[in-house]
Amino acid sequence: MNTDRSTAQEVPAPQDTPGPQDVRGPLGQDDIAALVARDIPHGSFVNLGIGRPTSVADHLPAGSGVVLHTENGMLNMGPAARGDAVDPDLTNAGKIPVTELPGSAYFHHADSFAMMRGGHLDVCVLGAFQVSAAGDLANWHTGAPDAIPAVGGAMDLAIGAKKVFVMMTLFTRTGAPKLVPRCTYPLTGQGCADRVYTDHAVFDVTPEGVVVRETFGTSVDELAGRLDLPLLPLGG
Repeated sequence: MNTDRSTAQEVPAPQDTPGPQDVRGPLGQDDIAALVARDIPHGSFVNLGIGRPTSVADHLPAGSGVVLHTENGMLNMGPAARGDAVDPDLTNAGKIPVTELPGSAYFHHADSFAMMRGGHLDVCVLGAFQVSAAGDLANWHTGAPDAIPAVGGAMDLAIGAKKVFVMMTLFTRTGAPKLVPRCTYPLTGQGCADRVYTDHAVFDVTPEGVVVRETFGTSVDELAGRLDLPLLPLGG
């Protein structure tokens, strides 16, 4: 929840989007990515983590002023490249072909990590296996014997960015919650997650508790019955 870090612009409240009663859930990945893109403040410097978060680039509107940073050494990255626009030498940190926008710059990955660790990013968007009610983030290892650990630059992003948005499904394939009282997987960062975007709802992690900003095809009461933690309504 990053209470010791500040950013020049507050994340806006949802505007001009359907209310909970108007949206049938659960949402798909592109719908979640569009919500994240909507909430990134104009002119922000942003890193999109490997996996689901990379799709946010495809939903940033023209004129957003958002500058995308990649840990493998690119600034002002554009949306994913398709067809004839694919350049095998131009990829993001997840090895996905991307486009470049006017003014793009390239640099050594050590310089890229210095940007991440130096507090120069306004927002990072990360995937997660679990997020706790205290904003702890676990996204690099499930602890399973056959799992392949993949921490990458997530630890640097989690502590270096001014705001951390998490993008994930709210439940596992077996129905277990991924928003939990305490993480049971190895942590990426402590108290770092500010907002959690899921297929069922958007949550804010605050010192007062977990606040439900929006729901999709469900209600706060229904979510409270499936999650093992107290939920607060927005403004309540």
